[in-house]
Amino acid sequence: MPHVFVSRELPGPAFQRLVENHDTTIWPERMPPPYDELRRQAATADGLLTMLTERVDAELIEASPNLKVISNYAVGFDNVDVAAAAARGIPIGHTPDVLTDATADLTWALLLTAARRIPEAQTWARSGEWETWGPDDFLGADVHGATLGVIGFGRIGRAVARRAEGFGMAVLSVGRPDHRDAAAELDNLLEQSDFVTLHTPLTAQTRHLIDAAALTKMKSTAILINTARGPIVDQLALADALATGQIAGAALDVTDPEPLPSDNALWHAPNLVIVPHIGSATVTARAKMTEIAVENLLAGLAGEPLPHQVPVPAPAQAD
Repeated sequence: MPHVFVSRELPGPAFQRLVENHDTTIWPERMPPPYDELRRQAATADGLLTMLTERVDAELIEASPNLKVISNYAVGFDNVDVAAAAARGIPIGHTPDVLTDATADLTWALLLTAARRIPEAQTWARSGEWETWGPDDFLGADVHGATLGVIGFGRIGRAVARRAEGFGMAVLSVGRPDHRDAAAELDNLLEQSDFVTLHTPLTAQTRHLIDAAALTKMKSTAILINTARGPIVDQLALADALATGQIAGAALDVTDPEPLPSDNALWHAPNLVIVPHIGSATVTARAKMTEIAVENLLAGLAGEPLPHQVPVPAPAQAD
C-alpha cells in the first residue's frame, strides 16, 4: 500500500476517503512541519499532500526516491520546485477554479473595508469616545463610479471585474506581465485607477511588481488590494508610501513572510488593513479544495493523469 504524508489535516469528507484507503501519516500540529521534518517524512513517502506553507524544493525531491506525486492544496504552486519535480517525472497537482468566487468576494470585502475606513470606525465605536454623529467623521472613498484596475486577468481577476459592474465602475486590466505592451498598460492602469487589485501569479517577473516606482504612479487617493501573493508587493516601499501619503490606503490578505514579524514596518503603517490569508476560507471552497487535492493524489499514486495537473515547464533552450 502506498505511503502518503499529509502536512496538515484537511476539512471536508474527501479527506477521510484518503485516510481509510491508504497508509497515511498526518502532521498533527497546528503549525506546519519544519523543513527537516518534512524532508524526513518525504524520504519514505510515495505521495505528498502539502500546503503553501511547505517548501518542496529540489533538495527534498532529490532525497525522496519513492515519490510519485505531489498534491498542493492551493491554486498557486510557487512553494514547489516544478522543474525539479518534472526532471524526476513527478506530477504536481493543484486546486484551481474552486476558490475563485471566495477570493473574489474577499477582494471586495477588503476593498470596501479600506474605502470606507471600517476598522477605524469600529474601533471608535467600541472605544467609548463615540458621543454623536459628526459631519466629517471617517470620510472615505466613493466606490460606485470609480475606476478599478485589475492586475492579473485570470479566473479570479475576471470574477472581481464582474462584481465591479454592480458598482458602475470602469475597469482597466492587465493580463500577462511579460507580453509586449504590458509595461505601458500597467503604467496607464496605475495612473488612472482609484483602486488597484492584484491577481497575478508570483513569478520572477511579478516579484516586487508593485515597487516604489509603481506606487509613485498611483493616485494619492488610490487604494491597493492584494489577495494574490505577498512578494508581488515591495512591502518596505508600501509602508513608506502609506506613511508619506503617496497612496491613500491598502488592504492585504497576503504578506511576505506570513505571518508578519511583530517589528515589521507594515504594522505601523496608517490606513492599512491586514487579514491572515483567508481568501479561500469558506466551508464550501475548502471542502472542494480537499476533494481535488485528494483526487490529484490518488490519481498520481495509481499512475494515472492528474485531474488538475500543473503544466510541465518547457526544457531550457541552448544558446
